[in-house]
Amino acid sequence: MSDLPRKALSRTAKLASLPLGAAGRATVGLGKRIGGAPAEAVAAEFQRRTADQLFSVLGELKGGAMKFGQMLSLMESAMPEELAAPYRATLTKLQDSAPPMPAETVDKILSRELGKRWRDRFQEFNDLPAAAASIGQVHRGILKDGREVAVKLQYPGAAEALRADLKQLGRFGRTFGALIPGIDMKPLVAELQERIGEELDYDREAQAQQQYADAFKDHPEFVVPRVIKHSPTVIVSEWIEGKPLSKVITEGSQQERDEIGLKYVRFMFSGPLLAGLLHSDPHPGNFRVMPDGRLGVVDFGLCARLPDGLPPAMGRLLHISLQGDGNAVLEGLRAEGFIKPRMEIDPDQLMDYLAPFAEPARADSFQFSREWMRAQANRTSDFRSPNATMGLKINLPPSYLLIHRVWIGGIAVLSQLEAEAPFRSVLEEFLPGFVDADA
Repeated sequence: MSDLPRKALSRTAKLASLPLGAAGRATVGLGKRIGGAPAEAVAAEFQRRTADQLFSVLGELKGGAMKFGQMLSLMESAMPEELAAPYRATLTKLQDSAPPMPAETVDKILSRELGKRWRDRFQEFNDLPAAAASIGQVHRGILKDGREVAVKLQYPGAAEALRADLKQLGRFGRTFGALIPGIDMKPLVAELQERIGEELDYDREAQAQQQYADAFKDHPEFVVPRVIKHSPTVIVSEWIEGKPLSKVITEGSQQERDEIGLKYVRFMFSGPLLAGLLHSDPHPGNFRVMPDGRLGVVDFGLCARLPDGLPPAMGRLLHISLQGDGNAVLEGLRAEGFIKPRMEIDPDQLMDYLAPFAEPARADSFQFSREWMRAQANRTSDFRSPNATMGLKINLPPSYLLIHRVWIGGIAVLSQLEAEAPFRSVLEEFLPGFVDADA
């Protein structure tokens, strides 16, 4: 594979193979049941093979399909355990890796972007990627001056592939919902379509990364690698070595998960205040635990520009919701554009719907868990419930799109970590309007 499969017909066929493959395995499963195999064994085998195919297809296609898979991997903590278990390991792979580009394609890209004698810039360059993700892969190298660097290069045809994938994933949304129940696909696809251009612009990403690196230089809790060179499709930056957050989720002690969970939240909330940016891709593949305990952060392709910090209305409304004043919350949400002027909403029902968003801020310390996350997902996914219909009445203003993504995605990661920590203190320190709401 020299680059991303770019022809829409080819990519559509691969995406279509997921539901077709599932149907075939279901038929085989039926045959096994007729032959006397236990139902539980047949179901487990079906889900394992579906998970394997999911990784194979989404990983090979990369592009929007791969990014879509990474987003799904964030939300597995909200899935029922009996459905999540077969997919968890497969989706976690999508957070950190994908099948790589051939070495000749890497050479072609770097020759174009860094010059034909690009290897002369390096003492060493590993042709095998250290990481591969949705629209690019990262190689490890050592410059002539001895600095270890990460060389991130964009897959050829990434722009075309992303647009083709998102169009097709929109068409197959209902089928993906059948493969992985409990996940509403349409908002995920719509968000990807909204932000596609930003993630393709490596110059823009490099500027955001350097802005973060400057703001967090010598920070006691966080490490952001500095940018050395960049072009529209290549970024060369400092190399950082650490344990992937995904390994902390699967192997970390409770103490480690608690400590890293708190640092993770502190990084997200401190970014707008210190750097004027909100890192908006919260999946675990973008975070590393450094040997000295600091949290290393990579991949700044998706950042919300917030030069004035987070909106003070966020903190103010969260504070008011904790006081239980439904009418004031309702009017505040109307003022911010979350509720359209003529939409009739019961304040008490609104408060019940918003309760999970405020719950982690209510106590001095809060325990996240997969069980808690699944309970919240169930509250809003059952359309017989008032909470589900309430969700349909709430509008998401464009200025809050990435903030909402980070809030929901961050809660999902904390639930995977099952972290307990004083998260309220982070809001008091970094969320404008939360402490002085009564002022």
